[in-house]
Amino acid sequence: MDETISLREIFQVIRKRLGMIIILTIGAALISGVVTLFFVTPLYQASSQFLVNQNRTQTDAAVDLNDIRTNVELINTYNVIITSNRILNDVIDELELPLSTATLSEKISVSNENNSQVVTVTVTDPDPALAVSIANTTVEVFRSQIDDLMSVDNVNVLNEAVLAANPSPVSPSIRLNIAIAFVLGAMISVGLAFLLEVLDTTVKTEQDVEQKLELPVLGVVSHINDKELNITHTPNPARVRERGVYHGKTKKTS
Repeated sequence: MDETISLREIFQVIRKRLGMIIILTIGAALISGVVTLFFVTPLYQASSQFLVNQNRTQTDAAVDLNDIRTNVELINTYNVIITSNRILNDVIDELELPLSTATLSEKISVSNENNSQVVTVTVTDPDPALAVSIANTTVEVFRSQIDDLMSVDNVNVLNEAVLAANPSPVSPSIRLNIAIAFVLGAMISVGLAFLLEVLDTTVKTEQDVEQKLELPVLGVVSHINDKELNITHTPNPARVRERGVYHGKTKKTS
């Protein structure tokens, strides 16, 4: 027989184990915050930009759209050259980095927005000062070698990376991690509450008897503990004297 659960029963289960749900949800958020703050290495980013422009000998020459289109197409080639071993080896040698070209390449990303002629070289590293040095050095090495590689001289540095006074890490985000942990903790705790409810087959109320046995409840026997039994069977001294009972003897009262 298919079993269905009503919305009322869902709220009853949640209310029944609301304490557990709250504790697990807050606990997950706190653990995420502590782990993010003390155990996850923060990463910093630094960006340097260069401009790919027209290489003209005459300053008053008109801008040719074909030249612009060519420069934009060259950017895709430049993106590959920037992260090539030839460029990165010189960067490693100049900065004396204890890194391989493959490791350094993973730290560098190259992009240009909306097919513009401005290329951004972004470096991610746990050391903000090193990230700035790598970004600026990479662009400078690329600019100095592009003439030999492609016989062109159309790269100019637009913006160099600058180390901020108080650099902020780009990851991890404490607020984001806490928010994610809070939502996941709430979902897991609610799921655990329903799992415990399904696994709990004990009979606790009259409704449980009716649901499991499909029989009506005719009567209920109350449970009396030992304390209640002692109170029930211990004679009250005031009433004992009224009845004339004293030390096991009965006196007739007038």
